[in-house]
Amino acid sequence: MVSKRSQVDPFIVMDVMDAARRAEDAGKSIIHMEVGQPGTGAPSGAMDALSKSLRESSLGYTVALGLPALRQRIARLYGDWYNVDLNPERVVITPGSSGGFILAFTALFDTGDRVGIGAPGYPSYRQILRALDLEPVDFPTSAENRLQPVAEDIADLNLKGLMVASPANPSGTMLDRSALSTLIDATVAQGAHFISDEIYHGIEYEAKAVTALEISDDAYVINSFSKYFSMTGWRVGWMVVPEDHVRVLERLAQNMFICAPHASQIAALAAMDCEEELQANLAVYAENRRLMLEGLPAAGFTDIAPPDGAFYVYADVSAHTNDSRAFAAEILNQAGVAVTPGLDFDPMRGATTLRFSYARSTDDIREGLARLKRFMAQRQGG
Repeated sequence: MVSKRSQVDPFIVMDVMDAARRAEDAGKSIIHMEVGQPGTGAPSGAMDALSKSLRESSLGYTVALGLPALRQRIARLYGDWYNVDLNPERVVITPGSSGGFILAFTALFDTGDRVGIGAPGYPSYRQILRALDLEPVDFPTSAENRLQPVAEDIADLNLKGLMVASPANPSGTMLDRSALSTLIDATVAQGAHFISDEIYHGIEYEAKAVTALEISDDAYVINSFSKYFSMTGWRVGWMVVPEDHVRVLERLAQNMFICAPHASQIAALAAMDCEEELQANLAVYAENRRLMLEGLPAAGFTDIAPPDGAFYVYADVSAHTNDSRAFAAEILNQAGVAVTPGLDFDPMRGATTLRFSYARSTDDIREGLARLKRFMAQRQGG
């Protein structure tokens, strides 16, 4: 027997990745539009810094809160990006943003507490909450609000916490300062904690994302080096917490993780000064976004909203299917393009949606769109 807490749903995109890998192992060419992972590796400066450290240091444990130099550099980023004067003592280095979610949910909530998640949203929020014996409360967001939560959505939910991402996964939409402020106020008014997932900050196209720290010192902010800094497999992230919560997080981190990987922290610190390379990556995403917003409608995926950030397009495919998982499998098998069923992000409405990632090379995006166009034409008898 296993515990009830362990009975979480699979992360469907990982199953899609596995199916795509098997197809590639069998010799089939696959274009990856399923995974939220940059096609680029860590910045060259990060690799150089780690190489130097490997020669000069044993890279043992760091303190649980993370390397002081990295915490200070992250605090400086908030001044550079948002004009926020942040005390570096409030920064906690984590083993990826996933480690941050575990620490935040453990610090803030007791067994059975209800935590709101706007759907569509990142599926692991829900599963981590369940594994911690907390109650995820999915509520539908509307197309009129660009699939972001608004105060009215949570008015009667009796929440202890609200989890919000801007830019969001899977939609790429953002909350502006006014919308974010109103939502934070509504959360606090019902005595709930506000947790802001800002993992896609830095990947924006027409306006800068707003951090919750511009509005409130009481919000928990979680971020990572995985997306903008292109370091997914390094498993290093950070969180910013109120000053009087730092010791709580330190004790939890000491016991749960000891520390984030030392090698990854060394690389992350150097990556923060690789702006030219990181901005070049952003230019690729911007071009890929342009291609997607032209190519997906041309292929027959017309019900989409332009993403403000991240590297996803979320599409309503109800005109084509009521089984997004089977539709994604069909696209993979017949077109050689891996895409993610919306069921990962929205248990209520995800059977008629797909997420397309454009995080890979521009050549891959062009080829993937061409394959999708041919596939849809053949499927519709054109």
